[in-house]
Amino acid sequence: MHASPSAQTAQPSRRRIVLLDTLRGLLLVSMIAFHATYDAAYIYGYDVSWFLDPLIQDVWRASISWSFLFLAGWMTSFSHNNLRRAGVYGAAALLVWLATTVAALDTPINFGILFCMFSCTLVWAAAQRILIRIPSALGIVVCLALFAALWDVPHQTYGIPGLAWLGLPDAGFSSGDYYPIIPFAFMYLSGAFASRRYNARHRGEYPDLAYHNLVPPLTWLGQRSLVVYLAHQVLIVLVFEVLAVL
Repeated sequence: MHASPSAQTAQPSRRRIVLLDTLRGLLLVSMIAFHATYDAAYIYGYDVSWFLDPLIQDVWRASISWSFLFLAGWMTSFSHNNLRRAGVYGAAALLVWLATTVAALDTPINFGILFCMFSCTLVWAAAQRILIRIPSALGIVVCLALFAALWDVPHQTYGIPGLAWLGLPDAGFSSGDYYPIIPFAFMYLSGAFASRRYNARHRGEYPDLAYHNLVPPLTWLGQRSLVVYLAHQVLIVLVFEVLAVL
C-alpha cells in the first residue's frame, strides 16, 4: 500500500536539522575550491595541469551541483513558502547574470545553478498539490531515470532560439555555468520526493546526531549559503589580483 498524500507530506521536526547546514557548508567549500582552481587555470594562467583533464572537471562539478540541487529539493519540506524561496533564488540569479556580464572576466552566466533552483522551486510551489499525490518512491525512481535519460539534451544544439532556459540551446548560446530545466529539474524533484519519503517513514524525526553542530565552520557557511555563493567569486578574484601585484 502507498502512503496517503497527507502521510507523504509529514512535517519534519521543528528543531533545526543542523546536519543539513553542515552538508551545505561542505558543498560550498568544494565549490569555492573548484572555482578558485578554474580561475587559476583559465583566467590567471597558473600551471594547474591536472585540472585540465575534462573527466576531473566533470566529476568534481557534478559532485557539487547535483548535490546542491538534490539538497535544495530536500529543503522543500522545510520551507513555509516555496514561492517566496523561488523569488529569492530568481533575484540572486539575475544579480549573478548582471555581475558576470558587466565584469566580463569570463563567459557571462546565463541560466546557471541559481536559475535552476529558482525554476525548480517555482514549479514545485505551483504544482505541489499534484506532485505530493505521486507515491514518493515512484517519484524518486522516475525522476532519476528521466535525469539520466535526458542528460544529453542540453549538450546538443537546436534550431529554435530562446529555449536555452528549458535545455534546448541554439548554436549561438553560451554560458559560463549552465543548468537548464531539462534535465536538472529531475535531480531537484528527486530530492523533494526523497525528503517526503523520509518524513513519512520517520514521522519527520532525524537521528539525534543530525541536531548537533559537529563542524561549526561548515555549519556557519551553510547557514549563509546564498550570501557566500554571491560573494565568493568576487573574493577569489580579489585574492588573485593581490597575488598578481605582489
